Amino acid sequence: MAAKSEAVWAIDIGSNSLKALHLTAESGTAEVTGFANIKHGKILTGEGVTDAEREELVAISLRQFVNQNELGNDDTVISVPSQNSFARFVNLPPVEPKRIPEIVRFEAVQQIPFDINDVQWDWQLMEETKRHENRVGIFAIKNEVVMSTLEHFSGENMQVGYVQMAPMALYNYIAYDRPELCSSDTQATVILNIGAENTDLVVCTKSSVWQRCILIGGNAFTRAIADAFKLNFEKAEKLKRTAPMSKYARQLFQAMRPVFTDLASEVQRSLGFYSSSNPDTKLARVVALGGGTRLRGLLKYLEQTLRIPVERPDSFKSLTVRSDVSAVKFHESVCDFGVAYGLGLQGLGLARIESNLLPRSIARSMAWASKAKYFTIAASVVLVVSVLAFARTLIDKASYSSKAPVRKDVSDIIQTTNDATSKVEEVKRQGADYQAMIQKEFDLFSYRGVVPRLQETIISALPNAENNPGQAALYEAFAGGNVEEVLKVPRQERKQIFITAMSVYFGEDLASAPFGSGGFMARRTTKITEQMFEDVVEQIGEGFEEIPEDWDDADEEMTEPGEEPVPGFVVTVAGYSPYGNIRELMDPVGVEDDPSKWGFITRLIQLNDVNDSNYPFTVYKPTEIRHFRLEIGEVDLRARMPGAIGTQQFRFVQGKGIEGRRVGERILTDPMTQEIISKVTVFDDNGRLKLDPTGKVLYEVNDHWFVLNIKFVWKDAPKAPEEQKQGSGGLQAAASTPAPTTVGRAGQGTQTHTDGSKETVGLQGFE
Repeated sequence: MAAKSEAVWAIDIGSNSLKALHLTAESGTAEVTGFANIKHGKILTGEGVTDAEREELVAISLRQFVNQNELGNDDTVISVPSQNSFARFVNLPPVEPKRIPEIVRFEAVQQIPFDINDVQWDWQLMEETKRHENRVGIFAIKNEVVMSTLEHFSGENMQVGYVQMAPMALYNYIAYDRPELCSSDTQATVILNIGAENTDLVVCTKSSVWQRCILIGGNAFTRAIADAFKLNFEKAEKLKRTAPMSKYARQLFQAMRPVFTDLASEVQRSLGFYSSSNPDTKLARVVALGGGTRLRGLLKYLEQTLRIPVERPDSFKSLTVRSDVSAVKFHESVCDFGVAYGLGLQGLGLARIESNLLPRSIARSMAWASKAKYFTIAASVVLVVSVLAFARTLIDKASYSSKAPVRKDVSDIIQTTNDATSKVEEVKRQGADYQAMIQKEFDLFSYRGVVPRLQETIISALPNAENNPGQAALYEAFAGGNVEEVLKVPRQERKQIFITAMSVYFGEDLASAPFGSGGFMARRTTKITEQMFEDVVEQIGEGFEEIPEDWDDADEEMTEPGEEPVPGFVVTVAGYSPYGNIRELMDPVGVEDDPSKWGFITRLIQLNDVNDSNYPFTVYKPTEIRHFRLEIGEVDLRARMPGAIGTQQFRFVQGKGIEGRRVGERILTDPMTQEIISKVTVFDDNGRLKLDPTGKVLYEVNDHWFVLNIKFVWKDAPKAPEEQKQGSGGLQAAASTPAPTTVGRAGQGTQTHTDGSKETVGLQGFE
């Protein structure tokens, strides 16, 4: 068995991606110092992927991993799949310790369902039972499986120190990270690792592990969609990942329903067999891991079917993340690293099961190969040093005798230098206080450019000539004030977003920092001539709806216990767009791999992909509504919406109107093109309201407004002084009830009131 390391790379090659963790041990605690999640060019078990192509895809992913990370001399721990693995726990009679290996080998020959010479096997003494028997775990896997896996790593000159079965790695993970779930032999925890092709079921107790490989995984759902809709495998996979947001969601989940049932039945049957074989053990909880857990509704269905609580971890409890590693990006895919976590613990010597299935011949050859070069280097260094030391001694002896006058001169110069140095130090001590005062004044300017840079980042994500080159002429005409050229593009085809207000404030902990969008919203009303208001309302009937007062209130949020505060900026952006499908312009679905089709929100979320790793901002938990929220509505003077949109005007409708009087209403117009941008009432040629067959008033919808609440992690945020964190007047208290600050005005417009007075209103229009 290889020696325990202070740093180790744990690598798990799955059907969909290569997952790797770089872990170090500090005072018995594991820490993440690096990680990688590299997706293969294709799913390895997808339809039409040949064995040769599968080997090439794995080699490409490994080569990309090696090029992106500095492996150094750290040990590498790898996993082998569970399909061809074997694990069995047996009780040995009380014997002398020196006889245990002999008895274990006899048991291994009896228990392992393959020829003992065709497998790599290992064993481990777990603990004594109540009857003072020795409980031993026997683990084995076929030689060809191990050698096939090792060939991938030898091709990249990677030194593998440990080989472990994926189910045992999962057991090591749960025993270290959640020890309370494996503290008894009467209470068992079930781990479901739902992969692309298979699902590993591992039942964990204090002194034993029971495993089963279920031949149903994420690909089964993909094939169900492909068969139902007559699609190829790649298109069906993309459709599966976007199923909850698809307009065909009901049909997609109906197609996958048989797979839901089959998977739940297999899990239930396996757990039933375990319970019948271990009647004294109760199944208390299911911990779900793997990429398959992202399928919406699957875990809830399993919980209802099994009648056992099912949870999907969103973080590792006993694993810390080093400050220079992106904790946000790591926790986005934390469920994919369960096997790698368990492998890394074994390499650090922190695992409960330490069996190693690395072939002994390979281990010995690797050890001697690594030591041979060091022996050669050491011998060469000793020889060279000996020769140089002897030659140097002779040279120094001759030189020393002839340089007595020089030594005297050097001694005088050193004394003079020491005297000068003492005087310089004295002057420096006198100026230290002044230097401290100067530095204190300059510290105030350390972070003055952060908020402007954040604003530039947000503005750069708007549609412009770079992001949408197809309408470059439109953006150029708009910037130059060329109304005629702008009008050549139909309004609802203009991919433009106009920002009317932006709020930015700093929060010590983004998890508990509320949004402040309420200050942007205003209830605006419109009239149809003061004399005719009551008559128009009578025709409209119930066309107006009251909006509740707390329509845009921020959700109450709390920080999870034990979670480290994440500092950053809480941003609210309000504005409007003339584009007909504003949702497509903001955040189109299924375009993550095509930057040319990204929307405003997509570009913000992809900050880490389009910028270098030293970029100071990342979006905080974009998948949780309490930290990331988009509100969209029609630009309508009758309803609540962000202020400072357009210019208010009054229009009269041609025709006789009601009882011969002229009818009109207030509208919002584009300050540049004078086009109507608000929702307006439709009148007939006689100036009367148009009604649909049900008697409701007809409206014409033009532009749409939006309010985007988003949080940005400031990776280089300074820590608050301790004295500010304590007491009710510190930064923490200030961050909990911030007053949003509106920043920036891109222009001004004029709003004319019914009494003839005018009011200047703010406008923003960034390309």
